[in-house]
Amino acid sequence: MKKKLLLLTILALLVAALAACSDDDDDSWLIGISMPTQSSQRWIDDGNNLVAQLEDLGFRTILLYAEDVVADQIAQIDNMIVQGADVLVIAAVDGAALTGVLATAATEGIYVIAYDRMIMDTPNVHYYTTFDNIYVGVVQATSLVRGLGILDGAEGPFNIELFGGSPDDSNAFFFYDGAMSVLQPHIDAGTLVVRSGQMGMDIVGTLGWAAERAQNRMEDLLTAFYADARVDAVLSPYDGLSIGILSALRGVGYGTDAQPWPVVSGQDAIRLSVQSILDSEQYSTVFKDTRELAGATVRMIQAMQEERTVPVNDTTTYHNRARYMPTYLLPVVPITLDNWYEALIQSGYYDSTEFRIP
Repeated sequence: MKKKLLLLTILALLVAALAACSDDDDDSWLIGISMPTQSSQRWIDDGNNLVAQLEDLGFRTILLYAEDVVADQIAQIDNMIVQGADVLVIAAVDGAALTGVLATAATEGIYVIAYDRMIMDTPNVHYYTTFDNIYVGVVQATSLVRGLGILDGAEGPFNIELFGGSPDDSNAFFFYDGAMSVLQPHIDAGTLVVRSGQMGMDIVGTLGWAAERAQNRMEDLLTAFYADARVDAVLSPYDGLSIGILSALRGVGYGTDAQPWPVVSGQDAIRLSVQSILDSEQYSTVFKDTRELAGATVRMIQAMQEERTVPVNDTTTYHNRARYMPTYLLPVVPITLDNWYEALIQSGYYDSTEFRIP
């Protein structure tokens, strides 16, 4: 009996030793993925796409959502560092709030990729993957002038109101600047009139990208400036804001034969807004294929692990106030009633059964 116990003990020690060796030999990288919130389907899709593509290639992943709380995101990133992450992929809640925790990541030799939202004021970000955010704004504004008929010669004047994204998200400024590059010449010419006079991100920004804030501001604008006038177009940089804006408009009688909907833009092609386009409420959105964004990010990580040149296609556009960011830019697709099926359904991004088609 003693010999059997001794043999079992030796075998157990050998198994433990082999397991330890296996762990030591496991060179699969651990990727920490920090997303801002699960309140938007867009960020849920981003997280799921990253995890699926990374794990298919043998990477290990940690995916956490901060629910738009800066302190929680910092704590989650710090925990990823403690767990030994090799790469951090971060879509920041506040792009200027991560300087300290990324300094810690730098001391550990951890690569950092800013994912679709620029991380500001630190040299400790290695790469940036995003869509062409200036062009997003151009697309949104172009859809408005097209929807108003200006591109076909309509002279107006048309009343327009402007909404910006969250001022703590650097992308919001790119969207706004891109849009104004299209709208400002028409405003200067008098074809477009901002009846409220409210312009500039310091005035029109919407903190937290919150739909309720957009709805409240639109309600205030309608009360103060449109009691005896019609709003013809609204620049909205994000579908979530568009939902709030449309709700405010609906509340004062827009969306009827007597008072048709204004031309309202958006971004992200979320399901509710695609349905709104099908229902002839929201006029347009911007499709950003998050599968492709995840793919570009994964290819960067593969190159890092294999010590190859990391793929980027822009090194001079995006500056985070510490340095120019090596960036991979992806294209965007304007979506209206004319092309939604081809772009969103035939591409496999959505299934047609997810929508009520009039």
